[in-house]
Amino acid sequence: METWTVETDDGGGQLEVHTFRPASKASIPGSHAPAEPSGVVVVHGTLVTDSLYWPFARTLSLMLRRPVHCYNRRGRGRSAPQPPGYSAGTEIADLQAVMRSTGSTDVVAHSYGGFVALQAARSTEINRLVTYDAAVSLSGNLHGRWRPELEAAVSAGQLDHAWAHLVQGLGTAGPISYLPMGALRMLSVLSAQTRLGSEMRSLLPTAVAEMRAVLDADAHLHDFTSLATPTLMLSGGWSPSYFAETGRTLAGAVPVIDFATVPLQFHEGPLRPGRRLAARIARFLSADPAPADGAP
Repeated sequence: METWTVETDDGGGQLEVHTFRPASKASIPGSHAPAEPSGVVVVHGTLVTDSLYWPFARTLSLMLRRPVHCYNRRGRGRSAPQPPGYSAGTEIADLQAVMRSTGSTDVVAHSYGGFVALQAARSTEINRLVTYDAAVSLSGNLHGRWRPELEAAVSAGQLDHAWAHLVQGLGTAGPISYLPMGALRMLSVLSAQTRLGSEMRSLLPTAVAEMRAVLDADAHLHDFTSLATPTLMLSGGWSPSYFAETGRTLAGAVPVIDFATVPLQFHEGPLRPGRRLAARIARFLSADPAPADGAP
């Protein structure tokens, strides 16, 4: 794995990038050998850093025989903090900067990352895009998931209370999401004793800004009808149903979007061990483009 940085376009600082290659030979970031194929960028979800996606990225790189690049979005690791005017536009510009610096043409994105990637595809040249449980607000369907208590609790430093509201509101933690608030607050206290739990609590302020960005970018079907990027929207069979509903709706209205359910997968599918999901994504990214004008 190579670790390096990409400068942001807004002068806000840098983005921390981690690169996986199918071969062990080292190369200078941004100066790829002519024979090296174009890369794939992985965009992570909320309340996490890119490190949780490293096993998935490594597997995908080996399957595709192409470099795969993960990067920490704003407010994580050695990446710049979220700026005062943070919005979907901030994330779109960051993704464009990473694609440009890595020589990447394809994108794989999870949850909030799927929202970023789909928004970016409306104005960015992306060869192929795969999303998993993309958190897109379509005609207001996610507004009911927002809880003002979350932001109030984060502002008051009541992180256990905030975590409970986030989990209940989004429903992305499987059966745990349906526990009463008191039980969720206790789980937050216990999980804070672990490295991952502590990290998630520290990222709660970024989650507030990201949820607001999703709602502020609420879209309608006609906003995606001109999309030209072949896109596969995936949803876990055990993920909250609203992800699949959005995927099916977009696939039914936008010719370049396909939708599929991945059986036996929760919302955190890309973070779990195993090769099935990576193989499904690799098949789509490796597919030949459709022939033009009926040519064989």
